[in-house]
Amino acid sequence: MANYIHVPPGSPEVPKLDVTVQDQEEQRCRDGALSLLQHLRPHWDPREVTLQLFTDGITNKLIACYVGDTMDDVVLVRIYGNKTELLVDRDEEVKSFRVLQAHGCAPQLYCTFNNGLCYEFIQGEALDPQHVCNPAIFRLIARQLAKIHAIHAHNGWIPKSNLWLKMGKYFSLIPTGFADEDINKRFLSEIPSPQLLQEEMTWMKEILSSLGSPVVLCHNDLLCKNIIYNEKQGDVQFIDYEYSGYNYLAYDIGNHFNEFAGVSDVDYSLYPDRELQGQWLRSYLEAYKEYKGFGSDVTEKEVETLFIQVNQFALKQLCLGQGDPPVCPDASVGAS
Repeated sequence: MANYIHVPPGSPEVPKLDVTVQDQEEQRCRDGALSLLQHLRPHWDPREVTLQLFTDGITNKLIACYVGDTMDDVVLVRIYGNKTELLVDRDEEVKSFRVLQAHGCAPQLYCTFNNGLCYEFIQGEALDPQHVCNPAIFRLIARQLAKIHAIHAHNGWIPKSNLWLKMGKYFSLIPTGFADEDINKRFLSEIPSPQLLQEEMTWMKEILSSLGSPVVLCHNDLLCKNIIYNEKQGDVQFIDYEYSGYNYLAYDIGNHFNEFAGVSDVDYSLYPDRELQGQWLRSYLEAYKEYKGFGSDVTEKEVETLFIQVNQFALKQLCLGQGDPPVCPDASVGAS
């Protein structure tokens, strides 16, 4: 398969533990986590284990397990959200995790279990939209993303994007209606029909697939909270690889730029302007060329080409309408 992720030879095997962690009740959740820790940290006294729930997750529950007053050794237990297997290929997620770990781009994956996985805690701060506008930080983000994009993980295959395959899968999950009359009325009046959405996706596929953006290993979900900044070490790491896979390079960057607007309180005026994008993209291209062994010289034309591709994938230059919508000839690239 051209979108198959190849785990490097010699990568450590990841044990799968026959444990199910119940997350509905605190005590049952603790019991499940302690069952995992019996295998991962057998020297820990269960009575001294502290469980700390992280609340930033959108689809999964994340729990930090540690002993003592300091979080020097922390095991993260991530419990998959209900029915998320409809959206996420968990086997591919683990492969992506292992590939990124092998290249120094992910923490250590300790194990998987029936409804989740355990991995190493990364010291640092999960970012917010105001942080990703900081040049000192966004240059680190650009370089780290370039490092991931430069990974060769396809074992001789010419990789193809899985974007349209996943979009098709999501389309198959679209409901046709709701039992609640008010919700159903809003659904029918405010959400475009599946036929119209399918037409727009076909049109987008035609336009975006022809831009010439390379297909690389992508994170595909680089929202602010998935970026951990360690100020002391002066670096960033990315977490949560549920949607990782082969995709267009420009999509990964364009998606990240859209995440500048936030998640809960979305404000698209925060979308990066042309000047910030120019600096970001130049840092990215310099790092990408270095990791690929092409030197680090970057031309204005290369920055401009990537700039156009990124903003097309971010849908900042596309006019979505009915029928056969055209590309906006007078769109201001990168404008909010």
